[in-house]
Amino acid sequence: MCGIVAVIGKGVDAELVQQLSKRMSHRGPDESDLHITEKGHFLSHERLSIVDLQTGKQPIQGTNSAWMVHNGEIYNHKKLRDTVLKNHTFRTTSDSEVIVHLYEEYGYEFCDMLDGIFAFVVIDGDEFMAGRDPLGVKPLYYGIDSHGAIYFASEMKAIADQCKSFAAFPPGHYYSPKTGFVKYYQPQWEDAAKAVEPLDLKAIRETLTEAVRKRLMSDVPIGVLLSGGLDSSLTSAIASRLMTEAGSPKLHSFSIGLDSKAPDVIAARAVAEYLGTEHHEIYFSVEQGIEILDTLIWHLETYDVTSIRASTPMYFLSKAITEKGIKVVLSGEGADEIFGGYLYFRNAPSVADFQQETIERVQKLATADLLRADKSTMAHGLEARVPFLDKAFLSLAIKIRPEEKQPATYGGVEKYILRKAFDTPEKPYLPDSVLWRQKEQFSDGVGYNWIDALIEYGTAQVTDEQLAKAAEVFPHNTPTTKEAYYYRTIFQKHFPQASAAKTVRKWIPKWQENQDPSGRANKAHVKADTNIATLKATL
Repeated sequence: MCGIVAVIGKGVDAELVQQLSKRMSHRGPDESDLHITEKGHFLSHERLSIVDLQTGKQPIQGTNSAWMVHNGEIYNHKKLRDTVLKNHTFRTTSDSEVIVHLYEEYGYEFCDMLDGIFAFVVIDGDEFMAGRDPLGVKPLYYGIDSHGAIYFASEMKAIADQCKSFAAFPPGHYYSPKTGFVKYYQPQWEDAAKAVEPLDLKAIRETLTEAVRKRLMSDVPIGVLLSGGLDSSLTSAIASRLMTEAGSPKLHSFSIGLDSKAPDVIAARAVAEYLGTEHHEIYFSVEQGIEILDTLIWHLETYDVTSIRASTPMYFLSKAITEKGIKVVLSGEGADEIFGGYLYFRNAPSVADFQQETIERVQKLATADLLRADKSTMAHGLEARVPFLDKAFLSLAIKIRPEEKQPATYGGVEKYILRKAFDTPEKPYLPDSVLWRQKEQFSDGVGYNWIDALIEYGTAQVTDEQLAKAAEVFPHNTPTTKEAYYYRTIFQKHFPQASAAKTVRKWIPKWQENQDPSGRANKAHVKADTNIATLKATL
């Protein structure tokens, strides 16, 4: 894992590229390297060492003139070395190196052969290509400067003030000057009409287990983010079993809340005790959370309300985890999108609407939960891996008949089939109190006062007159609450470019009167507050 920068073109010097790369030194605190190609192009790398600690430094040269930088993990790299790349000579044992060799073997047509998460750039003479993983687990931005030089970077902050225009690189695509953008990832599940597969609980259990297994690939210690919700608890339970079977050291689990009585902290404690993990509880105060909002938004590169609310505890948690010497964690992102787990899904007007919404939510994850998970963890040099977004698991789970996934089918229990798949009578994966716990969004679960305090604080920073003129100040994605307006002003300070504002998508629930992203805004929530952010925002 790392931060990457690539610059292809003239009129840029090495010192500048190094400075741009160092803006992302938090992503790779272990090593920093720059390569200038024979044609004068640049590849820079800020490394977080996880696989091949000794020889895996980047940029990596292929057999001849091609060089590459990569941010991510390639889980099937050994299989690729032993099969389609068996005639290639490798310089390292790094999982990343297979990318440059696949380029040499297949040209541009190889991204779909990779099983993993990635954002990469390959430069070969004056030719180059860039690619991003299927769902955008790893971030990538691209732009062009006034002289025509092309920039790529893991974070927007590395290139925003250098480029006359820039954008987020689309997930599931590769780019080269010869081909333009090519959508290499075209799964059947993107077609809602293909959701016709019967429910197979055993296949769900086995495929998710395999997704977790491959994500335990590491030469450094691994932990789990354990909120006590279904998704993180399942990944923790599976990882704990697999590590016990392999004779690995005890799994470290981490939870966070405002105090020891926060809903997530209580549930996570029960899971940790049940699984026998080495558990760590981290606490933060509302005041601490508000204090770091400016820094947090600089790291996140978004003004989306729910991303900021949820990233604050994740930011503090990531810092505590790295201080414990852990560099890799498993996380539960993706399950709510795949299985319609957010409470508003129960209001879907039809099964067709339900299925289409799950597909669109998965497709847009790169602008929401994946952005939050990557940037709030990598702010402290921590890598988050997401088993639910494994390609094989996606192919299985999204194509299940939507009637099987709708909460209405099972008395309003969201993600019922996922719960049922792991509700095994022999050797249960989780205690019933957690396996059947109602969906609690992360920013709520750390303590309900967290969101309430944020709304009150953001409201106090913005006048009625400012909010009334929001459309004049922010014509794109105009904020509609004072809290949102406040976050937007911080974002605008760090990223004033018009291109920057256009990289952000706002997360808004459907099919409910109150469109605040808090789970408590839905009347089905056990602690529902359907006036959240509406009445408070006018105070």
